[in-house]
Amino acid sequence: MDLGVIKKKMSTYRSAGGKLRNVGDDLLMEVLAAWEQWTGPASGFYSAIGVDHRKMASLIGRAKRLKQEGYGVSEFKEFEVEGQNGGNVIPFPPCNGAEVVWTDGKIIRFSQVDLLLEFLKKAA
Repeated sequence: MDLGVIKKKMSTYRSAGGKLRNVGDDLLMEVLAAWEQWTGPASGFYSAIGVDHRKMASLIGRAKRLKQEGYGVSEFKEFEVEGQNGGNVIPFPPCNGAEVVWTDGKIIRFSQVDLLLEFLKKAA
């Protein structure tokens, strides 16, 4: 987001004395997103949005708490991975079951977990 827009939004929360009061949660999340993308010095960010560094620390702290509590996070969205013919697919190795390596170096592979459990019960 453009820092000039954030600066104008912040000005709506200024009191007659020039202090920021009751900054909305949505604006806090916008400020945090802009802060996380900022690559320059912190003082440049503070001056770009017109806020003192001491007040900015408390605002970013509140925004981080909101983010940690899950504010603004949408519900879980399920998505499907397209097949091999569909385009960009991240290849995952096929699941081959479980392996057990014995002390003498022998490897025993099981295609299903149930078979592994049955084998371990009999071996015990």
